[in-house]
Amino acid sequence: MTYQSVKNTSVEFFLRQEQRVYESRISGHVEPQTFDLIDSFAGAGGMTLGFSKRFGHSFRSVWANDSNEYCGQTYNANFGEHCRIGDIVSILEDPSIVIPTADVVIGGPPCQGFSLLNKNRTNDPRKQLWRPYFEIVRRSEAKIFVMENVPQLLKSAEYEDIVRTAKGLGFKVWSGILCAADYGVSQTRRRAFIIGCKTTDPLCILPPRKTHFKPKTGKKESFLPFDKTEYIGIPKEWRTVRNAIEDLLPPVGTSIREEAPPYDLHFGRNPTELSKKRYRIVSEEGMNRFDLQRLAPELTPPCWLRKKSGSTDLFGRLWWNRPAFTIRTEFYKPEKGRYLHPQQHRPLTHREAARLQSFPDDFIFKGSKIEIAKQIGNAVPPLLAARIADVVHLLLTVSEEGKG
Repeated sequence: MTYQSVKNTSVEFFLRQEQRVYESRISGHVEPQTFDLIDSFAGAGGMTLGFSKRFGHSFRSVWANDSNEYCGQTYNANFGEHCRIGDIVSILEDPSIVIPTADVVIGGPPCQGFSLLNKNRTNDPRKQLWRPYFEIVRRSEAKIFVMENVPQLLKSAEYEDIVRTAKGLGFKVWSGILCAADYGVSQTRRRAFIIGCKTTDPLCILPPRKTHFKPKTGKKESFLPFDKTEYIGIPKEWRTVRNAIEDLLPPVGTSIREEAPPYDLHFGRNPTELSKKRYRIVSEEGMNRFDLQRLAPELTPPCWLRKKSGSTDLFGRLWWNRPAFTIRTEFYKPEKGRYLHPQQHRPLTHREAARLQSFPDDFIFKGSKIEIAKQIGNAVPPLLAARIADVVHLLLTVSEEGKG
């Protein structure tokens, strides 16, 4: 899309209004107008949380769905008993189920079909779950949709089908990749977003201006074909692991604890003596499996000894003064990524992972340890979602007079 397509829109107007919405939210003032929201493929509700009053917004969840029973329980515990649990195709085929009208539909159809970690992604049926998502958009008569997925989606053949479908429903579409750290999350998670609006070209205001910048090496990036300030408000440096978890005492036990947050989910594991020895070898911030191989080859798994190249994050120790890397569903397994505590010889706890995802301590998670870990790792960071909600709020409230 070019400047010509938005030349009749006052960019200055949108930037001023974006500033107003953002400052209103961070000051704790919730706009009195309430918008109805549907969260499809909701997971634990990280995106809904960012759109909610708890993050300074006036969106009200009226319907949600997820196929995972524990995700549904978590969603209902936090947002009200209206998350329907089950296969979305079956739900939509049930004539007794009515999708309510809503102003906006958000959600992330399962992303494993597009993920680089999925070796069978060519014929993965999960790549087609965006179709029932758009059926929900159609039935709800939503004015805006927000779809989240892995960055690989934007280079897939399905992406072209998604955009074509959205335009066929009357939406103007923006898509791009956002880094959570640029919006105050203590994590450099990168996710793709596709946002459609029926009433206003979203290119006028998207992507959301950043609130945080990478220290020292942060670059001024040009997102649009016209001049647009990159940051909103007074930008701050990226939040770090230290900002998120330093105040927590060492974890106790290996099970969910009968304590008040944050210590209910702040428990450890029961590693083997061999694992403990490996943790002590990889003792300094930033070290990883290659350091283990260099310093203690006798403690290194044979498969790592044979593999001389590859990811430098496996069995990696986090840095205190940097954001975490992407928190995935098995963050408690150091062999899966850079998940070792910066100082203590152990992997991250569930509470630490939740904080690195920007979940508040009083958010209620339901299910077993493994199920809660999946909910945390699969979630959209609520703080990132809140910044997207700023823009969605603006697109819903902008007046035709203001755009002239």
